[in-house]
Amino acid sequence: MLRATWRGILAHKLRLLLSGVAVILGVAFVAGSYVFTDTLDRAFTGLTSGAVGDVIVRADGGSGGPGAGAGGTRTVPDSLVRELAAVPGAARADGRITTFGTYVVGKDGKLVGSNGPPGIAVSYSDGPAANGVSTAALDRGRWPTASGEVLLDANTAARAGYRLGDTVPIVTAGARPRVELTLVGTADFAGTSLVGASIVMLDPRQAQELYLEGADAWSQVWVSAAPGTSQEALKTAVAAALPPGFEAATGDATAARAASRIDEALSFVTTFLLVFAGVALTVGAFLIVNTFSILVAQRSRELALLRAIGASRRQVARTVLVEAGVVGLVGSTLGIGLGILLAIGIRAVFGRVGLDLGSTELVLRPRTVVVALVVGVLVTLVAAYLPARRAGRVPPVAAMRDDAASTEGGLRGRLVTGAVLLVAGVVGMAGGLAGWGSEPTYVLGVGTFGVLVGTALLSPVLGRPVLAVLGLVFRRSFGAVGRMAEQNARRNPRRTGATASALMIGVSLVTLMSVLGASAKASIDKSLAEDVVADYVISSVVGQGFSATVTDAAEKVSGVQEVVRVRAARLDIAGDRELVTGVDPAAVVRVARPVVLTGSLADLGDSGVALSGTYAADHGLAVGSSVEVDFAGDVVKAPVVATYTPDAVLQSDVTMSLAAFDALGVPPTDRTAYVVASPGADRAALRAGLDRAVADLPTVTVADQAQYAAEQRKPIDQLLFIVYALLGLAVVIAVLGIVNTLALSVVERIREIGLLRAVGLSRRQLRTMLRLESVLIAVLGAVLGVVLGLVFAVALQRSLADDGIDVLSIPWLQLAGFVALSGVVGVLAAVWPGRRAARLDVLKAIATQ
Repeated sequence: MLRATWRGILAHKLRLLLSGVAVILGVAFVAGSYVFTDTLDRAFTGLTSGAVGDVIVRADGGSGGPGAGAGGTRTVPDSLVRELAAVPGAARADGRITTFGTYVVGKDGKLVGSNGPPGIAVSYSDGPAANGVSTAALDRGRWPTASGEVLLDANTAARAGYRLGDTVPIVTAGARPRVELTLVGTADFAGTSLVGASIVMLDPRQAQELYLEGADAWSQVWVSAAPGTSQEALKTAVAAALPPGFEAATGDATAARAASRIDEALSFVTTFLLVFAGVALTVGAFLIVNTFSILVAQRSRELALLRAIGASRRQVARTVLVEAGVVGLVGSTLGIGLGILLAIGIRAVFGRVGLDLGSTELVLRPRTVVVALVVGVLVTLVAAYLPARRAGRVPPVAAMRDDAASTEGGLRGRLVTGAVLLVAGVVGMAGGLAGWGSEPTYVLGVGTFGVLVGTALLSPVLGRPVLAVLGLVFRRSFGAVGRMAEQNARRNPRRTGATASALMIGVSLVTLMSVLGASAKASIDKSLAEDVVADYVISSVVGQGFSATVTDAAEKVSGVQEVVRVRAARLDIAGDRELVTGVDPAAVVRVARPVVLTGSLADLGDSGVALSGTYAADHGLAVGSSVEVDFAGDVVKAPVVATYTPDAVLQSDVTMSLAAFDALGVPPTDRTAYVVASPGADRAALRAGLDRAVADLPTVTVADQAQYAAEQRKPIDQLLFIVYALLGLAVVIAVLGIVNTLALSVVERIREIGLLRAVGLSRRQLRTMLRLESVLIAVLGAVLGVVLGLVFAVALQRSLADDGIDVLSIPWLQLAGFVALSGVVGVLAAVWPGRRAARLDVLKAIATQ
């Protein structure tokens, strides 16, 4: 039996190859996802480990390290640095300033590294990082030792086009939004990739002037351990010497916490990529089921002969499973290799949006290999299980008939299972929309999956109306050839439905994302049109605050009646980190129309908070309650004075007044500024004046309502582009399924094709017949996919209505384009099977048994 199995594999190399390709592509996505995310993890681990000292001292509650905003943390006085250097076990102590939000302007006038990765500014120190590791290796030039000098990381200097001695413009969110410094050196930091971040190193005094308003202080102090002193021992000694209001932490613990936060923040990348890997494997499973079902049907006489000479049902079924196992193992192995190439491609794509991992070696962990092999082989074996069972049921007497053929069995069991899953899925979707369970979105997701699988199983029945309409069109357009194409598609509804279902999955997800994307953009447009009444909007292109001096300059432009500034900061609200919006309660209502549910925003004062209705309900809060607000160690009891519905201006769940921000010491940086023109003002002159106010700051833009809406829609288009590219893999696998089905059906129908050719069917007509059959299958999958995608999108949009996507927008022309494109895909998928069928020798085909 083993010998017969190997001969069967060798005899069907081409047929099994297409199934193997589905496994290769699906496993490649799994392996590539893990390789890329592991590489990303290594890069960030190296970066964080080089950004801490043996012991770090900072003000109690201050963030101190990466992420500290300009002026946004309590400082450590320089006098304390000298005291810490004398602590037993300390080799030295160095004051440090580290802050985000500082960017380099390249020679082309554009920002370097602003598309997501941070712009980091640090003060120069020759002190080592934790465990004696050097924080940077000088590449060219020298370190900055005087005000007016700057050192850049080598990658940023190259991207910006600067050489030693050049004047480098630097933009910040501080009181001096733009400074020009002389480049004196370049360096490699932390001995690893900076993951697209740019690093600006300044003379310590220069850093104090820019970020601490000239104070003789630091955002944190690194204490280096003397030889033979552990970090824990040094931390204990340092903590004993600290006055109240300061805290000490070991470098290893700090780096571990930073790495953990980064891993948590980036976990969505792994989930995002693995979701698409699952889609690819699911589509591939349909192709594998189809392939082995057809192979079993075609080899019925061969399998019956094995039964006739003594093979048991179990042995015959095992033969098919062994073939599937070989396909899965070989395909998974090749998929791992392709996954590494795919990870390189993903790295290049993310590099284009700023996440640069070019200098980090790819990481292939044993876990990746094991998971990829197990997933690939397991999916293949599960997909081949039912065809293998059918193979074992082939009766020995079938070997004695010339027309031996194994029917694929009735559809009753398939239809019953599909109906049950469809009904259960509908119930799950309804439950998710009704808010069942602690996570209704998960309930909705499980219900969606049930509907998807149930529809796939019911596709032989659900597809009949589509085939009938297309068949009518083909009969009238192509005559007898169109009729034969329709009959061929109807001949085996199980096979046609399974092949169409593979494409249906990909199209349904593309439709889902298209409708959600269109709805999100329509919701943005509606929100801006209804909620914002300003004439112009000043905003940041890097998603961070900008200097308040920019807003001050805008207020002085001729023709400006009022500028309403909005700020944002991360504060601890009742122990949870939340994004908090800061506004002037009296002014914000003149540029926005906030929907206040209870209380009044006018009562915010210098200590109150307003909460979104959802946030208040989830946390059991109401007007009259109080919450603890913590920023940089200052904790205040804030009364809840209002609840509201978030909108385009009050975007977060928590809102406070600008006076409250000032009282807490939140940095005076604006996130957005809304400009109201004076009645009768010259709009062209006003716009020109506003543009001049931000001309030197590439981090800040001025836009009218339409332009601002377009800016808000741009990230959605970028996300959709990435999603479409990833879903393209599932569509490619589905196309392979159509090619495979047609190719195998040609083999199955060799004698029939020979007879058709003998009675006058030309080669061109034969190719047309197969082409139309392919189009029927592709369009059937597309129609089912569009319908399902619409159902899923409407359900998901309704579930997200409270999160801002409250407008349903269906891009009908785009969906029609998907169906038309699927027809083109059907034409292309039939090229190779059609050419192969047309080349058959008529006499040999007729003589085929």
